[in-house]
Amino acid sequence: MIQQTVYDLLLGEHLVDSGDAVLVAVSGGIDSVVLLHLLHALAPRLRVTLHAAHLDHAIRRNSAEDTAFVIDLCDRLAVPLTTERIAVPALAAAQGTGLEEAGRQARRDFLCRVARQHNCQVIALGHHADDQAETVLHRLLRGSSASGLAGMRLHHGACIRPLLRVTRADIEEYAAEHHLNWCEDASNRDITFTRNRIRHQLLPQLREFNPRIDSHLVALAERLAVEEDFWAGLVAEHFDRLLTDSRDGLRLSVAGLQALHRGVRRRVLRHALGVVRGSVMTLAAPQIAALERLLHGSSQAQLDLPGVWAARRYGELWLRTAAPSCQPFSVVVDGPGIIDLPQGGRLIFSYGPPQGEGVLAVEFSAATLFFPLTIRSFQPGDRLRPAGGAGSRKLKELFIDAKIERERRRSWPLLVGEDILWIPGLRRCDSHWPTPSEEQVLRVVFEPALP
Repeated sequence: MIQQTVYDLLLGEHLVDSGDAVLVAVSGGIDSVVLLHLLHALAPRLRVTLHAAHLDHAIRRNSAEDTAFVIDLCDRLAVPLTTERIAVPALAAAQGTGLEEAGRQARRDFLCRVARQHNCQVIALGHHADDQAETVLHRLLRGSSASGLAGMRLHHGACIRPLLRVTRADIEEYAAEHHLNWCEDASNRDITFTRNRIRHQLLPQLREFNPRIDSHLVALAERLAVEEDFWAGLVAEHFDRLLTDSRDGLRLSVAGLQALHRGVRRRVLRHALGVVRGSVMTLAAPQIAALERLLHGSSQAQLDLPGVWAARRYGELWLRTAAPSCQPFSVVVDGPGIIDLPQGGRLIFSYGPPQGEGVLAVEFSAATLFFPLTIRSFQPGDRLRPAGGAGSRKLKELFIDAKIERERRRSWPLLVGEDILWIPGLRRCDSHWPTPSEEQVLRVVFEPALP
């Protein structure tokens, strides 16, 4: 029965195609042993080839025995095998993560690498229906959104889960029927792990309320998975429409996000966070809600989320993996010439006849302004006596009026003599004007960095 169920699933859901090379993840536990045995039996009918992969996590003292078992199993089935050993406890300590998360990441990286090495189109994992029920509960307890409650997918990226509609009882029955041996992992009974507490404590209690709770959780995940597939296309459309810039992190239109229905907006924000972080793993609803609040806060508000720095900068929501770093700079200009700016772009100094000023060019009296001059970054308290204005003003106020965001203020070049002479692209000072009779002026041209 289980063999036909898996065969129908593989074909009906298009998990494999004729001619595929399938990498089978084999830990040595009953689930992966049954998976390998099933796929080995079905391979001729499916017209696929198999390659197995086993990762020793080096967590248990006898983990090498599991490796030896898997090697013997694959030899008997004549399935090629790749093995590797990674010290997951040391990896977890170095990364500052838990054993479970470090193990998942190490296993994911290992399987993807082996699949590439052996040109395998898909990676078969041994997760079954009981695992799905546990996953849904685990994510519910962690505060996951509907996307998380969709659980594990039958097909996600290169990974397939042929046993996802098969129960643990079905797997045990198959193993007994075919006289299969497997390795028992004592850590599966260690209730210090959250998933094991769910399996051995929470689910048994829930079955007292409803004996069919497992199947209901699996059905819930399948329904949500179908809805998530619909949402994925819609969210991608909104994301592409609202994306204003992707050269330095992501920038999205605040007005566009605010105009969306709240349900759509939260999904777009979650998608954007996933793009920046490279994954939506560990993202929870409170983090999405915090990002949503940023849209309605100060035009210069910002916050730090796991793996993402987020800031509202006037009409845009800016997302990066980390806050931008802007180092102060100061460059002395001894005479005419070209000065390359630390943040990109350049200033060109020359003497010549007046040509007129513009947004990116300014002219000073050569009779009153002399070298050396300085090009430097903004400093708190800086003031300018702007042309056409009354008195002096703080540069901060001028930047705010021009809607220049904080990070650009710190990298904006200022031309300075005894006082600030020019904010290139914004305002000049109300001094050192050339007289109508002057034939030679000091002309300064600003060439911004190309986008």
